[in-house]
Amino acid sequence: MKNRLSAMQSKSTGGGGNKKTVFWRPSVGKQVVRVVPSKYNKGNPFTEMYFHYGIGKNTMVSPVNWNEKDPIVEFAKQLRTTSDKENWRLAKKLDPKMRIFVPVIVRGEEAEGVKLWQFGKELYMDFLNLADNEDVGDFTDVMIGRDITLITVGPEVTGTAYNKTTIMPKVKETPLAPDKAQIEALLNNQPNPSEVFKKYSFDEMKQALQEHLSPEDEHEEGSIIDEEKEAPQTVGTPYTIKTPAAAKVSKAEKFDSLFDDEDDVPF
Repeated sequence: MKNRLSAMQSKSTGGGGNKKTVFWRPSVGKQVVRVVPSKYNKGNPFTEMYFHYGIGKNTMVSPVNWNEKDPIVEFAKQLRTTSDKENWRLAKKLDPKMRIFVPVIVRGEEAEGVKLWQFGKELYMDFLNLADNEDVGDFTDVMIGRDITLITVGPEVTGTAYNKTTIMPKVKETPLAPDKAQIEALLNNQPNPSEVFKKYSFDEMKQALQEHLSPEDEHEEGSIIDEEKEAPQTVGTPYTIKTPAAAKVSKAEKFDSLFDDEDDVPF
């Protein structure tokens, strides 16, 4: 009866997630979830993935997740070979940001199946500390694991534009589902975090980076701004690259030259 009440309340409030997708996020208030052992990584249900935000029109998943070359990471590496502070600041902004994905079922919404819950490093550390707590044990165990209570507060409490969620394991140990068939269904029917995002090609990401660094301005397309001759208010790239005054190089050629040593990368 309690589960049914929770399900009805979730339907009326939207449950904090978009049921048309594989993703879920907690809404403000209290909810209970169960971390489901990952079908794709038996030893760890948490998947670390890296993304580029604010470069191009869409968030881009970094190819480093698949041990492939990332032109944005390579460019940041090039910036760090200089002694210019602005280059180093830009490099830090271009570094991919880590997000964590974990398969969960929401208590009261078990019929929705396994969803992917994503969060940042702070909450990830809370889960890792929980996993290291011998008094809690393996909270992902399908028979004697523990549900996790989530308490989420909104911006009016956090003082930021974001919600904040804290976790607390249940004292009582419970099975993942009432019977073996349901448990197997949850273990076998899960979205794969590595496959739910669009993979951009090297050239697509490189083009997005070039457009991000060289916004449209009043200068002729295809020319490089001579930093020593232009006024400070001129819109150009936020990094420093010197070129001989006699040589007029296109933006594309200048940008492409940064990737001449593509094999000299750690991926």
